[in-house]
Amino acid sequence: MEGSLRAPFIIRWPGKVPAGRISNEIVHTVDLFTTLARVGGAEVPTDRAIDGVDQLDFFLGKQEASNREGFPAYVADRLSAVKWRNWKVHLIWQETMYATPQKLPLPRVINLLTDRKEERDVAAQNSWVADPAVRIIGELEASFKKYPPIKLGTPDPYTPP
Repeated sequence: MEGSLRAPFIIRWPGKVPAGRISNEIVHTVDLFTTLARVGGAEVPTDRAIDGVDQLDFFLGKQEASNREGFPAYVADRLSAVKWRNWKVHLIWQETMYATPQKLPLPRVINLLTDRKEERDVAAQNSWVADPAVRIIGELEASFKKYPPIKLGTPDPYTPP
């Protein structure tokens, strides 16, 4: 499961990005839009929700930490989990890709530093991890209220209301 979210990322920009730097910080693929917009001098739209965060200072080595601590993880149209730092909080559990997804009565908390295969629920010992996960879900829900998701079948090009 973590393998679908955790993937290597290599960036090369001689004279700008420090060579040989290795990090385990979170950068989401949607962060490339906002970051590359800044590199190119473009303005990021303000009339719609933009999921990416600018990671340029992190890439350039001006800061050690990423500008992202976590993100909601969707499978199909379901919020299945929340990734926060080195933790994942599952709301829906699917044992294999062919199994039926099961909504969990209580979130399943995984420590990704010690359990990359996500086999052990450590929620009982780490219930505090729910707080940042709930914050991320709250931010997502607030963005949906401000910018409702575009309905399936909406003609393209889409113009926000």
